Amino acid sequence: MEKNYLDEYYRFLKEKTVVKELPSSEWVEISTPFTDVFNDSIDIYAKRSNGKVVLSDDGKTIKNLELSGIEISRSEKRKQMLDRILMNFGVQLNKDELITEATEKNFAQKKLNLISAISEANDLYVLAKHTVSSVFREDVKQYLEDNEIIYTPYFISKGSTGLEFTFDFQIAYKKSEILIKAFNSINKMNLLHFLFTWEDVKQVREKQTEKNVVGLAVINNEEHVVKGEFLEALENKNAETILWTERSKPGNIRKLKAA
Repeated sequence: MEKNYLDEYYRFLKEKTVVKELPSSEWVEISTPFTDVFNDSIDIYAKRSNGKVVLSDDGKTIKNLELSGIEISRSEKRKQMLDRILMNFGVQLNKDELITEATEKNFAQKKLNLISAISEANDLYVLAKHTVSSVFREDVKQYLEDNEIIYTPYFISKGSTGLEFTFDFQIAYKKSEILIKAFNSINKMNLLHFLFTWEDVKQVREKQTEKNVVGLAVINNEEHVVKGEFLEALENKNAETILWTERSKPGNIRKLKAA
């Protein structure tokens, strides 16, 4: 990881985001560097309508989940999980299509919200595995409760860029604040995104609250080996890490209770 990872992240997003007008259509396709359950790029679509910009996933998220063995409509638990994700990012489900509306002023935020909703909805694919009974975020939630941690789920905060970012959990103490991201799997893209969002929000939160803001990555390493370079990058940026197989170690419990 380069030292100036924020500039790298911006540059990467710009270089890997491709906008293309669709022939014989009022829609514009926006290809992003984020990936779906099949490791293909997440594409969203935009069109102007009644003075606003409609953003859509063209129904691909639900379709991909169904191809992975996940049928949202047949499971009340899955439907509740999806509804919670969409509500959190202000996205609606319309006939299996994820949509949201934006103005020119808030287009960047709404675009980010739709991509985030798609990315989090994609995590529901783990429910297709017979050995997994819940998405990893729910496991981390139970982990916090088992350790009697008072937390705020889906914590939203505005960063210095003016964009709002969502963290899975926030733990507030008198002199410190912990922002948690649960990684069911970790790669360079979502790692950089976490480091970027935490650093961006950290600058604002520390001024607002006069507290030390800690970034904590809880990583599922039960089925995937976590690359050493990812752990090194987190350490270099002074972010805390808990590997799921080591979650019960006293040192990791202390990371949750650092006041």
